[in-house]
Amino acid sequence: MFAVRRSQNRGHAHHGWLETYHTFSFADYHDPKHMGFGALRVLNEDRVAPGKGFGTHPHRDMEIITYVLEGTLQHQDSLGNGSLIRPGDVQRMSAGTGVTHSEFNASDREGVHFLQIWLLPDRLGLPPSYEQKSFAPETRHSRLKLVASSDGREGSVTLHQNADIYAAIIHEDDTLEYQFAPGRRGYLQVATGDVVVDGHLLRAGDGARIAQMEQIALGSPKRAEILLFDLP
Repeated sequence: MFAVRRSQNRGHAHHGWLETYHTFSFADYHDPKHMGFGALRVLNEDRVAPGKGFGTHPHRDMEIITYVLEGTLQHQDSLGNGSLIRPGDVQRMSAGTGVTHSEFNASDREGVHFLQIWLLPDRLGLPPSYEQKSFAPETRHSRLKLVASSDGREGSVTLHQNADIYAAIIHEDDTLEYQFAPGRRGYLQVATGDVVVDGHLLRAGDGARIAQMEQIALGSPKRAEILLFDLP
């Protein structure tokens, strides 16, 4: 199965300071056909206006990943963490038994564009924790770079879920291949540019559910950035 989810078919809201697209049901957007995919529960694409953001709010029992595409996001949480998240950074916050945090555009002049991802944890009631790592562009050019995993291998952030997340910057004439282990499934999200996957053209904002496929091949007619999720 290779089921494409077009960008324009996602949930969409514009709050003035925030423009957001929801791949899966979230907040006021509810579609029983799109409640998540395996352990992947939320995949939001957000654009936040200069100086604006999400005030302090709670989470629990969720693995939250933030991946910035443009601009700088400022994070504060009840664990005492304060950080700036920039393109190439991957932030993981395990909400566990409960955490509060805020996220604001760190600039008063430029917008910030990012993906926020929630995965269900492999068990409930974990102690809240936080991790952030930076992956230089050259580590993602023309290759699938592991940025999150269950065991933190290859310098990735550590997830409390049997899932791997790869990031790649694909250039013209690149061909990237990925092989799924038996019983695994995948989700592909195109962050920027156009990507061709086994003959299917996906544009920025498009995604695809992948199941019962041993291997996929990715290329791009121009520069593109993608995230690939390998899920149980």
